[in-house]
Amino acid sequence: MSSLHRCQLHQLLAVWRTRSSVQLSPGPAAVSGCRTLCCATSSDPDPIQVHKRKLFLWFSHLPQEEKQFGGYFRPETMHVDPLILERRTEDRTNLHCSPLQIKTPSCSPVTVEQLLDPSLSCCEGRGLNVLLYGAVGTGKSTVVRKLVLDWCSGSALTQFKLLVPFSCEDLGELSRATSLRDLVGMKYLHLKKHPLLSGEGTQAKDVLFLFNGMEKMKLDFRIGATELCSDPSHPLPPGGLVVNLLRKYLLPEASVLVSTRLSAMDRIPQKYISRYAQICGFSDPDRQRAYFTSRLLKQTGDTARDQEAHALIELLYLNLQRESQLAAACFLPSYCWLTCATLHFLHFTDAKAPIRTLTGIYTSFLRLNFGGEVLGTKIGSSGALPENHSSLMLYVVRTLGKLAFDGVTHKRTSFSEKELEQWIGGETKTDEELRQLAMLRTDVLDFFLAPCVESRTHFPEDGDENNEQRYVFAVPAMQEYLAALFVVLGENKTVLEKMTRQVSVIMGQVTEDLGPVLTILSKLLPLRFLYMFNLLKLFPKLYERISLHNKGRIARTMAAEMFRTEDSLNEDVLDQVEQNLLGVHGPHLQQHSEGQPFELYPIFMGGLLHYGNRVVLQQLGCSIQSGTVVQITRVLRKHLVREMSKPQPPEELMDLLVLLYEFQNPRLTAEVLAFIRAIRLPNIRMTSLKCFILSSVLSCTPASYHLEDLDLSSCLLTCDMLQTLRPAFRNTSSLNLQFNSLGPDSCIILRDLLIDPRTNIKTLQLCDNPLMESGARILMEALPENQTLTHLSLMHTGMGDAGALELAAALQKHTRLQDLNVAYNNIGDNAALALVDACREHPSINTVHLYLNPLSDVGKQSLYVRGVPKSQGGSGRQVRVLASVTEGSDLSEHWHPILSVIRENASSWDQERVKQQLMVFLRDLEWGRQQQPSLWKRLHFRRVEKGVRQTLRRLEKDTLPPPSGFRK
Repeated sequence: MSSLHRCQLHQLLAVWRTRSSVQLSPGPAAVSGCRTLCCATSSDPDPIQVHKRKLFLWFSHLPQEEKQFGGYFRPETMHVDPLILERRTEDRTNLHCSPLQIKTPSCSPVTVEQLLDPSLSCCEGRGLNVLLYGAVGTGKSTVVRKLVLDWCSGSALTQFKLLVPFSCEDLGELSRATSLRDLVGMKYLHLKKHPLLSGEGTQAKDVLFLFNGMEKMKLDFRIGATELCSDPSHPLPPGGLVVNLLRKYLLPEASVLVSTRLSAMDRIPQKYISRYAQICGFSDPDRQRAYFTSRLLKQTGDTARDQEAHALIELLYLNLQRESQLAAACFLPSYCWLTCATLHFLHFTDAKAPIRTLTGIYTSFLRLNFGGEVLGTKIGSSGALPENHSSLMLYVVRTLGKLAFDGVTHKRTSFSEKELEQWIGGETKTDEELRQLAMLRTDVLDFFLAPCVESRTHFPEDGDENNEQRYVFAVPAMQEYLAALFVVLGENKTVLEKMTRQVSVIMGQVTEDLGPVLTILSKLLPLRFLYMFNLLKLFPKLYERISLHNKGRIARTMAAEMFRTEDSLNEDVLDQVEQNLLGVHGPHLQQHSEGQPFELYPIFMGGLLHYGNRVVLQQLGCSIQSGTVVQITRVLRKHLVREMSKPQPPEELMDLLVLLYEFQNPRLTAEVLAFIRAIRLPNIRMTSLKCFILSSVLSCTPASYHLEDLDLSSCLLTCDMLQTLRPAFRNTSSLNLQFNSLGPDSCIILRDLLIDPRTNIKTLQLCDNPLMESGARILMEALPENQTLTHLSLMHTGMGDAGALELAAALQKHTRLQDLNVAYNNIGDNAALALVDACREHPSINTVHLYLNPLSDVGKQSLYVRGVPKSQGGSGRQVRVLASVTEGSDLSEHWHPILSVIRENASSWDQERVKQQLMVFLRDLEWGRQQQPSLWKRLHFRRVEKGVRQTLRRLEKDTLPPPSGFRK
């Protein structure tokens, strides 16, 4: 519990103690005569205050789905009141109206406190019965929870001295009869035998009973089924107590508030309901923005984080104002929760936060809305819960999951009403199936599906002449999640697999039953007659082989969907998720795949196999067996290894890392990465989440694992991201961090990384990062203790003369460096000469890059001379100095790589500075060409001049390609 929450709780407890002491303090005249009585009385706390304190503690507990954010959300700050509309009993058409069908409410909004106003009671001396109803996800439980907390703190429902909340799911589990007073005493011991519940006089007018989730109880208002009872001490079944309270036969002065789903409204006759109220969710973008602000924007003291949260809220609000599909989904508060949870996962994940996955968020989302939900309360004579397959979530998977799977298979996101009828209710036959279908349409269908608000031009495959309304899943990822769940649960079996399973079960039972008989007959009949009985044992084995083939097909589907060629040029899957939430601001990016990409589909399939998600799904009635997971994993590993042996684009490689992270299987991750020796992610927009995923995945490998190349060039890395990735850098030979705008602070992390004795980095590329002189000085501190670095690139890092001199002094303390690139660093003649002298005396350096520095002609000539050993009797090692495309009057052997580097990076460099250097190259080439007596050499000079002039013209026309980050 947070410090703020704890402080508020202490203040509330202090107020209660003060009130209790004031109420129990005796007057001055009675002190001497009542001292003993007062002492005894003051030792007994007020049961109502005890009740408020315990209710406050109980209803303040955050569900597990909220705790996964590390206590980031608090109940007292995250509540936004949804729209509540009162419905008249005369208007039957509006009672069952979906909140999504409400465009402009016909009546003004009300609050729950207004609904329970005792002055509006039609009969004197009788309490109100208020029915609060709404579809799944509209916020019924949240409203009830906030109401209880407000009553405990004294900010709402002050006309009631006692509020007694009950969970109908809990009451439905009670099998024995009990009285109302005993039931209250059993649930709240401190209220046992409380006088307000005695039924004497009109004391019950100060009592409010609250029954949450009435659809989970069976109520029968017939006199023959539920006897009349006005005695609070008379035992009755829990349903009988609720019925008599609503009849106003038991404690008629008390008020009753009932919350339920749309499909269960008619279980209570209208004559017993005083007022109907429908929870309609968030009807306008302002309520949605208030919810997002309360969830995402917290003054944590971290300026960068607060600014990012502000930017997210603004982008969300812009997307909502455009009447996008997200705005239609966020009409339900549950989808506002899902949006906030997803954005929090995408933007605020770090190494300190609890392990979370995208699949886990969607699974938790379903548990919040469907935990404990069943298809009905079909209770038999024994009072037991419904028969098998009564889980509402499992029924959703078999209907809407089938629809989602068909859409993913045929690359469709929108569905007509005829298609919904075909896929959801086409095979309905029995009365029980009709009842289940009616409940699905009333309570659940609008939760998962919403009218499509996009232009019809986005769906060219839908050639409707009637211009009928089309429907899409509320959020695109939900379609992929339900389709993945449909497949992993094995619901997409063929007719042969279903028939084989039934025959296998029958044959297995027959074999067990005939076993003793065959033992007796074997002594009487010839042996050959018994062979045909052994055929019965083949059916279970045949089914097992078909089942194994089905599990292998799931793994093959995952691999095939993961590496679809048409999706290889799309953005990585996490960027697609973010764009679906925040929208695309600016020009729309070209979509390379044909139709709608479903790249989350295989990732969700892998995430659903994780043990934590399987446990939650088991609670929802969707069971994934461990044997199934083992079989799928075994086949999946082979396919992933086979695909990873081929070159993959950076986006596909990032998606694979996300899949391995969602799977949360260290053994599988290590086995797949054992065949990967290079991870190249250039131009991937890295975030804190992607860095955490990369670090987590690589942490699954053994200590002996060695990564040859890790390319993170042009990835928008920050200092915090480097800190997250630091463990992943240790076992890397070549680390490419070019074009990331890393500043001097990042050099502290890199210095500590190079000093770490576990580090195996041999090549470090830091080109085009503003390290400056201070950053270079910090980085040089690692050279004396580092024993692995052989190639260091500091091109265009702003180190200047001072940084070059610091580097020259530090080189003598490092003995393994071979290649040093300090080009384009504003290094003058003197500093360059000192650096070359230090490299010449170094035992292993053979190449120094100094081009694009402001060097004079004399300085360049001196550099080439200094690169040659002073005497032939020395070591004979020559240091190659790359300062220009020419070396005096000769053409440099390395003119081609110098021009290649300039072409690839000129678009991100200072245009005027590059033009000046190219003009210097042309002048040097013209002078050198004039000095050559050989026609062949003059032609060679002209060929190089042509390349320089072509680069200069393309630079003037601004047609050079952007930096690729590959060859630096």
